[in-house]
Amino acid sequence: MIIIAGFIFYRLGYIFDYDGPDIPDIQFKKDDREKTLTVVSLSDEVLWKDIEIIGDCDTSTLGRFVTEGDQITQCEGTITIRHVPTKTILSTWKFSAIENLPYSIVTGNMRDVSPQDEGAHFNKITNTREWWYYTVIFDDESELPGWSATIGFCHMAWGDLRLTMKPDILIITLHSPEGEEFGGIINKKRGGILGLGILGTSGLDASTPGVDLKFEDSWAKGEAPIWHVHAEDKEIDKENEIIVDFDYFAPSSPLWIYSNRIIDKGEARLATYMFTGCEVSGTIKLNGQEFKVTGIGHHEHSWSSGFIKWNIKGWDWCHIRLENGWNIYYNKYYFRNQLLEARTTRFNPIASLVITTDQGDTLTLLEDLDITVRKSDKLFLLLKMPTELNIRGKPNPISQILLKKYNIRLDLDIEEDNTYEKIWKFPTYVGMKIGLSNIDGKISWQDEDGNHDVKLIGIGSVWNMRNF
Repeated sequence: MIIIAGFIFYRLGYIFDYDGPDIPDIQFKKDDREKTLTVVSLSDEVLWKDIEIIGDCDTSTLGRFVTEGDQITQCEGTITIRHVPTKTILSTWKFSAIENLPYSIVTGNMRDVSPQDEGAHFNKITNTREWWYYTVIFDDESELPGWSATIGFCHMAWGDLRLTMKPDILIITLHSPEGEEFGGIINKKRGGILGLGILGTSGLDASTPGVDLKFEDSWAKGEAPIWHVHAEDKEIDKENEIIVDFDYFAPSSPLWIYSNRIIDKGEARLATYMFTGCEVSGTIKLNGQEFKVTGIGHHEHSWSSGFIKWNIKGWDWCHIRLENGWNIYYNKYYFRNQLLEARTTRFNPIASLVITTDQGDTLTLLEDLDITVRKSDKLFLLLKMPTELNIRGKPNPISQILLKKYNIRLDLDIEEDNTYEKIWKFPTYVGMKIGLSNIDGKISWQDEDGNHDVKLIGIGSVWNMRNF
């Protein structure tokens, strides 16, 4: 009777046959942009012949045994991973089709930056303000996933920081999604004759050609497409020791955002260019502990003459890394003091928004921008610093006729989440905010394949400035 009962329980599934094969635990990482599934861990020795991969993909690179790092490539649609001996579905993945956003036709001189352009311009009488700026959002492969880092070397014009006598600025900030913050902004004296940085030690030293910067123990050096950035300063965050070493590689040509010269843009008195979609790798040493990091970043270089300060009352700047692999660059300059709690600006002659789906190879410029500051924090006196922006963008109907036919519509929210704030009070009245923001929005367009709607979710690195 016991044998019969045992047989019945076995057939009903209450007693299992432990002599059969075990179900392996194989963990994959999905990369939507690269269309890959990568093995990141496995529990047992498994043969690929015992794994059935159902769906449209390429398995030609797989060997005999399943090993960490193996990749299933060119995945399209739904991919199902099944363990044949146990008839068990291990995982199912869905890959969305890559959306090809229509891009702008950009002339060659708009994407041409020479080593001379990369170098210093503030040694000219007509150019008294200049900065070099590096940002990065770290990816999931990093030991600090989702963090942002910002490194800035700034030679400010006299009067930008009124009566401080410390016009050279160094920026080193680290921000985590959980709210951790390290680093900050520090401004220091400029040496040399009359503090002009001539024939003497300057807070910021820069030379030409290429990027060749030194700010005490921090420095940056290189020529496009490769730069190395090293940043450390014991005074910038007295509670934490920070040492940053990043290698930047720009896979695509830059873009001139502004220049008052039609040709020879590097000879301009007012100019800005940027590299976006940069591949970044390196280390961060934080209080003695070293973290290996990788991510996608942004490099910008800008210079202008001193009188601009009296016309520009603030700016909003953001480099955005989206979950779908796209990058967005946005900036906006303000000609009036931002005294209201929120302001909508329908006319934006000095505002830029650039989208790239392929790390800067192709660019979509939207010139018709409707910008609303939805929420602000009080800075000082009556000045407000934005904490939440909404940007609506579309092609300019006059200057972007070719792009207009696609009916591109962008609706983007930038909500600042974790930022460092530096305020120079009386008599300077300048405030800056740098850090991490959350991005949520959508973009739509029409082409020969029909209507397209893409959700936009990501992380942004922001830099806001206001002065009175």
